[in-house]
Amino acid sequence: MFSNCINKEFAITCIIILLSLSSCVSKKEVVYFQNAKDFETIVDTDTFTPKFKVNDIVSVYVSTFDLEAVKPFNLFVDGGNSNQPQLIDYLVDIEGNIDYPVLGKVKLMGLTVQEAQDLFKEKLSLYLKDPIINIRILNFRVSILGQVRSPGRYDVSGERITILEAIALAGDLNIKGHRENILVIRDFNGTKTYTRVDLTNKELFNSPVYYLTQNDIVYVEPNNSAISSASGDTRIGTIISISSFLITTALIFVTRN
Repeated sequence: MFSNCINKEFAITCIIILLSLSSCVSKKEVVYFQNAKDFETIVDTDTFTPKFKVNDIVSVYVSTFDLEAVKPFNLFVDGGNSNQPQLIDYLVDIEGNIDYPVLGKVKLMGLTVQEAQDLFKEKLSLYLKDPIINIRILNFRVSILGQVRSPGRYDVSGERITILEAIALAGDLNIKGHRENILVIRDFNGTKTYTRVDLTNKELFNSPVYYLTQNDIVYVEPNNSAISSASGDTRIGTIISISSFLITTALIFVTRN
């Protein structure tokens, strides 16, 4: 009787151990901001603002009380099916300039939107009284690739977006995404930078890529579980087969005794 109890306990222990070993992903691998403490306060002192880059597409609209005087500065094209004229866009060329009516070449590369508005206001003050300048980056989008639920290219409606907001647009990481080694690829006028961040660490908020810039690429690489599954690792298959056999045998043993 005592021997049977020991055998049953041993069999049940084996089942628990084998089930534990069959787990592919641990909680530690998927939980974000693990070192953030309760009621901890982090003050955001980052004053990040995106700056114009080469190949940016820019919208510039000038307004003032004198509607006739402002016409030369706002050029429109046929709106096509909409039957509404569309304000033309400007491309930041390889030298960082846009070719603007009347003013000619205006250098925007490296400026923030506010700085560009101030520059236009200064230049247009020679022609207009109290001009109001509205400038937008039209090609502000980010690409989210890899182990997320909906990889793709996403347009950004505002002037900035955090890496967390971008990942949320893609439906968050799936269970096979490696959260500790997210890669952000950034291009600034032909110079590419590669920065890695850890979503499980609160230091993410201090990263230089916490705020993304236009056309940034965020890549989520697969974790070990995904790599093993994709490569068809025969050793993993063998372990699973043996585990299944041992679990079945243990269950039969427990049932009969």
